[in-house]
Order: sequence, then structure tokens, then C-alpha cells
Amino acid sequence: MTNAAGRPNLSVDDLDSTGHGSLAQLLTTGPFPEALRAAIKASRLSLDRIQHRLALRGVTISVATLSYWQSGRRRPERPESLEALRHLETVLGVPQAGLSALLGPPRPRGRRSRPTTMMPIDALWARRERVANLLQKVDTSSDVKLGRISQHDRIEIAADGGQRSVWVRQILRAEQDGPDRWALVFETEESDVLPDVVNLRNCHLGRYAEDTDANIMVAELMFDRPLTRGETIIMEYELLFAEGHYPAGNNTFARKFRLPVREYVIEVRFDQSYLPARCQQFSVPAGDDTPSRRRNLALDAAGGVHAVALGFGPGVFGIRWEWPK
Repeated sequence: MTNAAGRPNLSVDDLDSTGHGSLAQLLTTGPFPEALRAAIKASRLSLDRIQHRLALRGVTISVATLSYWQSGRRRPERPESLEALRHLETVLGVPQAGLSALLGPPRPRGRRSRPTTMMPIDALWARRERVANLLQKVDTSSDVKLGRISQHDRIEIAADGGQRSVWVRQILRAEQDGPDRWALVFETEESDVLPDVVNLRNCHLGRYAEDTDANIMVAELMFDRPLTRGETIIMEYELLFAEGHYPAGNNTFARKFRLPVREYVIEVRFDQSYLPARCQQFSVPAGDDTPSRRRNLALDAAGGVHAVALGFGPGVFGIRWEWPK
């Protein structure tokens, strides 16, 4: 028999153990250790009980680790730790990504760790020079100020096998004061038409530039106002191709990350009249030339597949498919 862990009745108005502010405020501004302490206090659960409830969810974590996280001596960085944190948010009753959104970029490890030069935005693109030329026509200064908390891409494949649309939902966090836009880069293959940027939420279209010979576009997605440090934003948009001009895209969709993303979900939905014979997720860490990890994916009842990456990047993560012969 399996016992389901109950969810505590948590009040976001409870003070954290330091008395520095409400849980609601700390989940917005951080820092992570104080917000975690406040959430634990509000849950009225001991670390032992939290560990037990996580175990019921199949998560193995020590009480010492939980203690280190709330004291600030350590923080979750590895993929398995980030997965444990996702379950911990549910156990404590805080909103999804409420705690993980407060984590900044991973800290360097080891005594010899040195600051590294950040990878340029164009670094992971095959036609890097063309992308770099387009990026000069938009403002990319906000990009380094934004932490990638979560991203969800949903690709719709038409009956002819072409990509009809790409819906995107992102959760971003300001690591500094002032970011006010997201720099979008998109490339199509086997098509002479670029998509329209439509159905924007919490953003609007700014400057736009395209290279029609290379089928590459860049655009500024402007926030309603500049973000303050620690503030998060949920942003949505859709890339929609004109009917009859759906690109095959080499039967692949991939997302390029020059900075780590806490959670990435990629979903591909196929038309029921034309389903692929095989689907596979893949990832290519920055600096590698070929995929280092592959995994076959099974179609669900609705004719779709999905893959999830936690703590991924820099690198490329995507799904490719093969049609019946």
C-alpha cells in the first residue's frame, strides 16, 4: 500500500525564521535560503517529516542536505538536486518554481575555478556570422541579466510533415535591475518563408531584422516595463507560418541555450493522419560536435512526444523524427 503525502496548509503571510519579511515577499525577492526557511516554517513540518514525504515521492535526500540548503551553505545545482527541489516545492505547498526561480547561475567549483568568458549569443549557430550581423540590429544588453528558470516549446506538425507553428512559454528572472526585453533568434530550413510573431503575452514586438537568403530572423520582445532584481516574468509568444509554407526543418526542432536553464520542456505534436515512425530526443553540450545523449520517445495517444531537461546548458537540446518509408 502506498500512502500519499498530504499538502500542508501554508500561509504566504507567515514570517521566515529571521523575521525579515513575508514568505510571499521572499518568494519574489529571495534570497533562496531565507525563502526556503520561511517556507519550511510556514509548513510546520520538521526536516525529518519533509524527508519522509519526499521519500514517498521517490526522492532520496538527507536531512543534512536540506539543512545546508536553508542555511545557505549549499544550494541545489545538479540535475537530481533540482528535481528534488521541484518535489520539495510541492511538499511545502509553494507555487511551482517558487523556490527554484530564486537560484542564480551555478557557482564555480574547486579552488582553481576562475570566471569564464560568457558564450556569445551567436556561438551555437551553424551560420554564426549571419546571426551575428542580425544581432547588431537589435539590443541584446538585457540577455545576460536574465536567468532562465523555465521554458516550454510546443511544435505543431502539419499533415504534410511541415512545421505549422511553435508556441513558447518562458519564465525569466532578473539577475540585475533593468532588463526590459528578450532577444529572439529563429532559423528555418527548407523554406523561403519566415514565421510571423503572434499571440504575445506580457511582451510586445520591438525591433525586427531578417536575413531572407539564410532564413534567419531576430526580434526584440519588449517587456511592459524594466524588471527589478529578483523579479520574474512569464512571457508567451507564437511563431506561425503561412499556410502552404510549412518548413520541414530537417525533421528536427532544437533549442540553443548559451546560459543554463533550470527546466526545459519540448513537445512535438503530429497530425494524426501522418505520424512518424520514430522520434528521438538528443542533446549536444557546448563544445561538442555530435549529440552525446539520445533517447527514443514513444508517441502518446494524441500523436505527440515530449522531453524534459533539468539544469541543462550551455548546449543544444531537441527532438528529431523519421517518417515511414
